[in-house]
Amino acid sequence: MSLCFSSNLITLHSPKHQNLFINFSSEPSQCFKLFRISSTTPSTKSFKPIKFSNERFKLYASLTQSQAVEATQSSFRDKSPKDVNVLVVGSTGYIGNFVVKELVRRGFNVVAIARERSGIRGKNDKDETLAQLRGANVCFSDVTNLNTFEESLKNLGFSFDVVVSCLASRSGGVKDSWKIDYEATRNSLVAGKKFGASHFVLLSAICVQKPLLEFQRAKLKFEAELMKEAEEGGFTYSIVRPTAFFKSLGGQVELVKDGKPYVMFGDGKLCACKPISEPDLASFIVDCVMSEDKINRVLPIGGPGKALTPLEQGEMLFKLLGKEPKFLKVPIGIMDFAIGVLDFLVKVFPSLEDAAEFGKIGRYYAAESMLILDPETGEYSDEKTPSYGNDTLEEFFARVLREGMSGQELVATENWLLKSEKLLPKPWFGIFH
Repeated sequence: MSLCFSSNLITLHSPKHQNLFINFSSEPSQCFKLFRISSTTPSTKSFKPIKFSNERFKLYASLTQSQAVEATQSSFRDKSPKDVNVLVVGSTGYIGNFVVKELVRRGFNVVAIARERSGIRGKNDKDETLAQLRGANVCFSDVTNLNTFEESLKNLGFSFDVVVSCLASRSGGVKDSWKIDYEATRNSLVAGKKFGASHFVLLSAICVQKPLLEFQRAKLKFEAELMKEAEEGGFTYSIVRPTAFFKSLGGQVELVKDGKPYVMFGDGKLCACKPISEPDLASFIVDCVMSEDKINRVLPIGGPGKALTPLEQGEMLFKLLGKEPKFLKVPIGIMDFAIGVLDFLVKVFPSLEDAAEFGKIGRYYAAESMLILDPETGEYSDEKTPSYGNDTLEEFFARVLREGMSGQELVATENWLLKSEKLLPKPWFGIFH
């Protein structure tokens, strides 16, 4: 293998007739462009470089910010995906990773913003992040710092049409919720608009209909500001509010497989959801990039089929295993008692603030359905909750029984709750993420 470089472009020539081009920017944005080009031997695994329109950027640079927004607003939906520049924040998160892959698959020009250490507890380094987001331009920056983030985008040297935000607090803690679900998400709106974006696709959550938790309040505050931005003209949005994710319902699969009972609160009918797979949700989010019928709308979305209660989920799992159902029913009052104790202790020990919030998160998902809440009746409605996609929870359970939960890591809130209350069922924690 030979190595050649010119300016900031390095070319690796491999004996397998493939060239690997790596573009290292010397600017603080630390933007990496990684792609493969097959020279003589075609390969289904080859990747074409992402091409951003220099002509379009020159035009943008000659306009004022308001003129640029108006120009992109009126034109980008008429273009081919290959001519549409999409900025993705939260790209290394659980859903964000699927969204980047779907955008790349459909041919959009994608810039994925990532931290230098990404993933749960920062386990992934830059090389792992580049591999994870293959096909996209990866820009390492800090979306929680507006000045740093804007400088990173400025150093890229081109404008954007759309911002897709998949940002979400990993812990659900009080301060982290406001830092990520509100402040960082708002930074992505401000910076995106500054560099030409005229449409914002937000991954929110269906549970914000009944806001009792800090992360829900943070999300709602940003949603309100996003809607206000659109009311002022020259800007549009699509707010996606999904129900439960498959991973959030798979926490007990391996335990039940090992002979443990399926744990649920009350009679197992306190709540229900229409779970949606990660690829199906990513597909719906990417639909929102160009679809005019999704402009300036709040879009609750669930997976195919009817809503399922924890009892029905457990019965499905036992049926797949060919075992007689064995349930452990936990009174919901156990959680109420624990939360009451934590709320009392927080007054004395403020450092327990997040612990108390985690308890409330667990209690919320043990009793509240992830369905549309009918404001007239105050009841959750299966029928009014839209369905999308083809993947089913039963198929997911069957796959986990065969392959395990690899790649379905639980977030910090889920782990804390499980360590603190051995009786608490895993599936209801982490739906918010």
